[in-house]
Amino acid sequence: MYKVKHNADGSMSRYKVRLVTKGYAQTYGIDYEETYSLVAKMTTIRAIIAMAATKGWSLHQMDVKNVFFHGDLQEEMYMEQPVAYVDQTHPNLVCRLKKSLYGLKQAPRAWSDKIG
Repeated sequence: MYKVKHNADGSMSRYKVRLVTKGYAQTYGIDYEETYSLVAKMTTIRAIIAMAATKGWSLHQMDVKNVFFHGDLQEEMYMEQPVAYVDQTHPNLVCRLKKSLYGLKQAPRAWSDKIG
């Protein structure tokens, strides 16, 4: 995926590239067994905020944009070479994934297993 980042005045700041797999082409039972979504319940968040307020702790929020890149895949996964980076001497080779990427059905589970 290619994206152009803009400054506040509308001028172009930089180009941004993200490698995303075509996870929509994965087949249940062949490419993955289950989907997973890590969800924090509002009651848990309220309890943590209440405990932090009671204990005088400071809280910080952060958004990790490359979090899925750190999950180790349990399955053997392959993808075609990215269009802009096809090896001209070996155009039919595929890439074996060792880490999860955005778009894979396994990415949320792999990340959760990594931090758990």
